Amino acid sequence: MAGQGGSATPAAGKGGFTVLWLQSGGCGGCSMSLLCADTPDFAALWPDLGIDLLWHPSLSQETGAELIALLDDILAGRRRLDALCVEGAALRGPNGTGRFHLLAGTGRPMADWLRDLAGVARHVVAVGTCATYGGMSATGANPTEACGLQYEGSRAGGLLGAGWRSAAGLPVINIAGCPTHPDWVTQTLAMLAAGELAAGDLDALGRPRFYADQLVHHGCTRNEFYEFKASAEKPGDLGCMMEHQGCKGTQAHADCNTRLWNGQGSCTRGGYACISCTEPGFQNPGHAFDTTPKIAGIPIGLPTDMPKAWFVALASLSKSATPPRVKKNAVADHRVVAPAIRKTTLK
Repeated sequence: MAGQGGSATPAAGKGGFTVLWLQSGGCGGCSMSLLCADTPDFAALWPDLGIDLLWHPSLSQETGAELIALLDDILAGRRRLDALCVEGAALRGPNGTGRFHLLAGTGRPMADWLRDLAGVARHVVAVGTCATYGGMSATGANPTEACGLQYEGSRAGGLLGAGWRSAAGLPVINIAGCPTHPDWVTQTLAMLAAGELAAGDLDALGRPRFYADQLVHHGCTRNEFYEFKASAEKPGDLGCMMEHQGCKGTQAHADCNTRLWNGQGSCTRGGYACISCTEPGFQNPGHAFDTTPKIAGIPIGLPTDMPKAWFVALASLSKSATPPRVKKNAVADHRVVAPAIRKTTLK
C-alpha cells in the first residue's frame, strides 16, 4: 500500500536530505536528549551529513504563518520532504476526531496533518516510544486515544495503518526509546540520507537493527553479579538488579551499555533498573517499576532466549559458586572487597 497521497514531485533546486520535525503528544524529551548531545554535536554534524533541517519547534526561528506556508509548500510539491520526523504520540481523541490536539493557527487536528505529510514524505520516522507505540502518552485508560504512527502498543495499526508504506516503500521507521539516544536519531537519518537503510535493516517492530539487535544487558557493568546471581537488595546496592529491583536489561532491545550517553552513562550505570523503554507497552508493566514480579520465587521476566528450567538450574549452580567478594559487594553501595591479587604465569 502506497503512502496516502503518493509521492510529491520535488521542485527543482539544490538541497540536502530534507527533514521536517513535528511534535505531537509527548514531553519533548527526545528533542532534549538530542540537544544535550555533545559528542557528536548534531547541529554541526547534520549539515556535514547532508541533512537539511527544514523546521523543528525548538530550533527554528520560523513560527506561525511561516510554518504553515512551509507545510502548504510541502503538500503542494513545491518543497521536497525526504523525512518526516514525528516526536510524541498521535492523539486521536475525543472519539476519533483528533481535536484534543490542533496545530496552532490551522484549526486542524495534528493527526490530520501527520496523515497528509506522511503521504508526501519519502520516509517517515517515529522518534521516541510515544511516536512509535504510544508510550507514556498512552498510559492507563488513555483518555486522549494516543497511539503510535504505525503501532498501538505491540499491535500494528496506529494512526497510519498496518499496511501503510512510505513513498520509498518502507514502513514507519521506529526509533523507540524514552528518550531516544541522540546517536540513534542521527545514525538513522544519516543512513537514510545515504540510501543505506532498507527494510531488512529494521527488526520485527520497525526499529533500526543497528541498536535494536542488542540487549541493554550487553556491556552492563553489573554482569559479574548477574553471572553469580548476586543480587542488589535495596536501591544503591551494586549487585544485579534483575532479581529484586525490576531490571529488564536482559529483555530490552537497545545498546545503552555499549553506546553510552555522551560517552559517560546509562540507566544501570547510574544505579537505576532498566525499565525496557524501547519496548511497546513498557509504560504499563502492571507493577511498580522497581519491583520484580515472581512466581514461586522465580522472576517472571527471564532473559529473552532462556527457558525457565535452564534459568533455574543455572541460578542454583551460580549462587552455590558465588565468591564471598561478589556476595559482599552485591549488597553494598561501594566496593567492599577488591579482587584478590595472585601471581600469574603467562605461557
